[in-house]
Amino acid sequence: MLQAEKISYAHRKFTILEDIDVLVNTGELLVIVGPNGAGKSTLLNLLANEMDDSNDSIFFKEKTFEAWDKKELPHHKAKFSQSNSHDIPLSVKDVVMMGRYPYFNTTPQKQDSEAAAKAMAETDVAALALRDYNQLSGGEKQRVHLARVLAQLDNEVTNKLVFLDEPLNNLDVLHQHRILHTVKNFTERGNTAVMVLHDLNLAAQFADSVMLLKNGKIVRHDIPDKVFTREIISSVYNFPCTICPNPVNKNPLIIFGT
Repeated sequence: MLQAEKISYAHRKFTILEDIDVLVNTGELLVIVGPNGAGKSTLLNLLANEMDDSNDSIFFKEKTFEAWDKKELPHHKAKFSQSNSHDIPLSVKDVVMMGRYPYFNTTPQKQDSEAAAKAMAETDVAALALRDYNQLSGGEKQRVHLARVLAQLDNEVTNKLVFLDEPLNNLDVLHQHRILHTVKNFTERGNTAVMVLHDLNLAAQFADSVMLLKNGKIVRHDIPDKVFTREIISSVYNFPCTICPNPVNKNPLIIFGT
């Protein structure tokens, strides 16, 4: 689904990423984790083809992004960014409908309205549809933009790809799990997701594979059990931890400070 080799990136002679190899399989949920400044968001932006000064060749469905038709690509790939405009003078419904812009020229069709309604229901913002976006809380705005991304990928295309940069910011526990279950359901339908998370326990619970970064390099890229060990996590985060089985699903449960 997604492949790149020896990705490197520097800004003003400061190395942010160095020799990163990425291989993401169809139907996989890859979660990228690491301390602040590890290069997580930069890597996600590079993989999503959103870094104009990048010379790396990244292959999506065995084609470079340059080889894709620009009108067709948004039907196959979407990205949620951790920073969105806080001032959008539109209703919630209209913001979500922005995700449908690749599908119509001037007026939304029935399928666009249905896709937007479905996405708002999945992210629990349907009741806010007529509200002014600027009047929402941070968590509500976060869910609106998640709905916009989901609406964009509501189509008949197979093997779609979504990038999510810290999608759980400002969300309460209920909506964190609700969004992660939505993403997991997306991948279980044969689609793929690459996500940046800070919560290691949520990454362990939901990820098919985890890429752990530190100082712009991969420390480990494997299944959660192989990445979340006491030795690796304590060393990377420079903070002691204990690893025990999660009583819900037996995945690693990380307890810091013990």
